Amino acid sequence: MALILCIETTTTNCSVALANNGAVIAFKEDMGLNYSHAERLHIYIQEVLEKAGVAQNALDAIAVSKGPGSYTGLRIGVSSAKGLSFALDIPLIATNTLEALAMQARVSDAKYIIPLLDARRMEVYSTIYDANFNELRGIEAQIIDEHSFNDFLNAGMTVFIGDGAEKLQRINKHPNGNFVLEALPSAREMALLADAKYKISDIEDVAYFEPFYLKDFQINKPKK
Repeated sequence: MALILCIETTTTNCSVALANNGAVIAFKEDMGLNYSHAERLHIYIQEVLEKAGVAQNALDAIAVSKGPGSYTGLRIGVSSAKGLSFALDIPLIATNTLEALAMQARVSDAKYIIPLLDARRMEVYSTIYDANFNELRGIEAQIIDEHSFNDFLNAGMTVFIGDGAEKLQRINKHPNGNFVLEALPSAREMALLADAKYKISDIEDVAYFEPFYLKDFQINKPKK
């Protein structure tokens, strides 16, 4: 039995799940439009553990969504996960944010699944999977236009999922496009990914692990 606490804070969704051998046994998240991670994350962790009747010292590992995503959200999630891992002396596991997002796609005849996270303006974070979640292209920060992903769309039904999918839907009207607009990365889908990594001891060095930002943090100067 492996009890893994999963933490997802890469977008506005503050999400926590407790998994037992890859099956979620307790879950809490806030799908609101505002970032509430600093105020709610530790409350959610406590509520999830209490709901499952599990003490912190019974956990076998901590899993955190490593990015890409919001700089502030990533810092909060990773800092909390590292703190718990160090304090409890248990492994830290990092899961792929876009892979977990792609796993929310439920379109049976899809040939490709492309998770898209909003990266401001017309830019998105994306990667590409086949219907069995085999990665066909690594994670990129890309500026999309009306021709983006047409090679895949021309080959068959392509699911675009995430808060960046709406940008593409507005400009790309290809008939093979299937858009899932409301989805955000969630700790629920992290469970299987984290459990698979735990079983092969694919863990992080707590002292040196950093989130996968993909882009440098940018500070916008206030307008005069």
